[in-house]
Amino acid sequence: MNEANRPTLKRLDILFLSFFGVGFLPKAPGTWGTLATLPFLYAIGRFNPPYIFFIPFLIIMTLISSFIADSVQKKFDLHDPQFIVIDEVLGMTTAWLFIQTHNLSHLFILFALFRFFDIIKIWPASYFDKKVHHGYGTIVDDIVSGVFAGLVYLVINHFFSAHLAAL
Repeated sequence: MNEANRPTLKRLDILFLSFFGVGFLPKAPGTWGTLATLPFLYAIGRFNPPYIFFIPFLIIMTLISSFIADSVQKKFDLHDPQFIVIDEVLGMTTAWLFIQTHNLSHLFILFALFRFFDIIKIWPASYFDKKVHHGYGTIVDDIVSGVFAGLVYLVINHFFSAHLAAL
C-alpha cells in the first residue's frame, strides 16, 4: 500500500472505526479499544439505566459500523485490520448488558471474559471472523464474543455471588 493510500485519522470513517485513534496505539489495539470503552460503560452504569434502551442502539451501531468497515476494507484492500476497534467497543458493550452490579470489579471481570472470548473466537464468532468477508463479519464476531462473555459472567455471578459481592 503506497503512502497516499493509507488509512489516516484525517478521515472520519477511520476516526470512527479506530474509536478516535485508539486502534492505532501500538501493541494489542483490540485490548486498548476494549479498555477505552470501560470509562463510558462505568459512567453510564452509575445511572443504572434500563438495558432495553441499549439494544436498539447496539443494533443500529452494529449495522452502521458494518457498512463503514466494509467500505474502508474495500477501499484499502484490507480484511479486519487491527486499527478497527469499534467492534471491540460494541462487543464489550454487548457483554456489559449482562452486568449485575455496576462496580469496577464486575466491569473488569467482564473485560477479562470479553478479551478471552474475543481472542479464542468460539464458534459462531470464528465463522464470522474467517468466513464472512463483509464488514459485518469484522464487527459481529465481537458481538458474539460479547454474548459469550456476558453469559459466562452470569454463571460466575450466580455461583460466586457471595464472593463477588465482597469485591
